[in-house]
Amino acid sequence: MQRYTYTKQKTKGSKRILTHTIYPKIPPRVSDLYIMTKDGDRLDLLATTYYGSANAWWIIAQANSITGGTLYVKPGKQLRIPTEISTIIDDLDSINNEE
Repeated sequence: MQRYTYTKQKTKGSKRILTHTIYPKIPPRVSDLYIMTKDGDRLDLLATTYYGSANAWWIIAQANSITGGTLYVKPGKQLRIPTEISTIIDDLDSINNEE
């Protein structure tokens, strides 16, 4: 999944307006994993480890309410790693494809 998959372009007069992606809420599930971060951990690297794709970093960020525009996480922080990502991706698709 590419970062700008859900970005749509609109025009208002002579201005081009890009929409943003709306991410679904990710409620905790019994199947979720919990890890303690270590020095050098980043959301994209964790996503590659657990999901096989760095592009899924936003799932970990959303599940842990991580904002601020950085992929780095502080060492010693407990993170929840959702395991049922097909449901999350389906939710993302349905939210962003509503017209």
